[in-house]
Amino acid sequence: MTSYVVRRVLQAVPLLAGISVLIYVLLQMTPGGPLAIAENPGSAGRVTAEQLERLRNRYGLDDPLYVRYLRWAADLLRGDFGTSFNTGRPVLEMIGERIPVTFLVTGLSFLVTLLLAFPIGIVSAVRQYSVFDYLSTSVAFLGVSIPSFWLALMLLYVFTFTLGWLPSFGLEDPRQDYEGLVALWDRARHLVMPVTVLALVSTASLTRYIRAAMLDAIGQDYTRTARAKGLSERVVILRHALKNGAIPIVTILALEIPDLFIGSVIVESIFAIPGMGRLFVESAHLRDYPVLMGILMIASLLVILFNLLADVLYAVLDPRIRYR
Repeated sequence: MTSYVVRRVLQAVPLLAGISVLIYVLLQMTPGGPLAIAENPGSAGRVTAEQLERLRNRYGLDDPLYVRYLRWAADLLRGDFGTSFNTGRPVLEMIGERIPVTFLVTGLSFLVTLLLAFPIGIVSAVRQYSVFDYLSTSVAFLGVSIPSFWLALMLLYVFTFTLGWLPSFGLEDPRQDYEGLVALWDRARHLVMPVTVLALVSTASLTRYIRAAMLDAIGQDYTRTARAKGLSERVVILRHALKNGAIPIVTILALEIPDLFIGSVIVESIFAIPGMGRLFVESAHLRDYPVLMGILMIASLLVILFNLLADVLYAVLDPRIRYR
């Protein structure tokens, strides 16, 4: 197992390098640039041609594309994600300020997803073709079909603008200086809608996979053998069917966490949450390439790490799987 993990980590290095090249080239090919506003003819009175040239030299924008990439990659290997074109601050420092908020939102969303999806998926499979199964399947398909931004706007309309129960933006009330349990309650009220949006969309998708995996496991010979041995239905479902049916579910979960980070871009923008997703949107508007590259590389690394974790969990769940 250890040698397998080491090989996978080594294989991730050229994969990340290829991803970085692709992302860097695509970003550089997008219309506009970090100096697009200054280059606008309407800005000529404020920014002279000499000042504009100094800015281009400062950021190395006149250098060939491959030179800029190699410079950025060399800095990245030293742990330097570069400096923001917009703020002049280190990119890693800016991401470090935002990523705890994103971890909080996505972590709570993932926890709620697990608490909802597994019971619903298991009961739906055990009681196949029941009223609960039809209802949960219909709701799951509806949840997959509804865009997350539309769901967020509907929640805002109902619970903020109509009922006035929940705050509409941020993580805390800027007009108050709460402390202790009151501050915790204020933070919880601000998190209800963002977490609900991410959790419902993820639950709708995951429930369908859990139901399909459990239906396949329940129909296997080992499940029938467990019942023939006189084991209780609860033990048969949870110890035998769920454990063996969890292997395809692990694959989905490995991709679900990076998907939550991607979904946070929309949720954090709508609810004005100061997380990494909102930073990505702000940087995209300003063509702040170093910040965009830093966020995209972190997202790519998460995808690779969670896929590696899924491969390791395969061997834990199924003793027949061996890595040599």
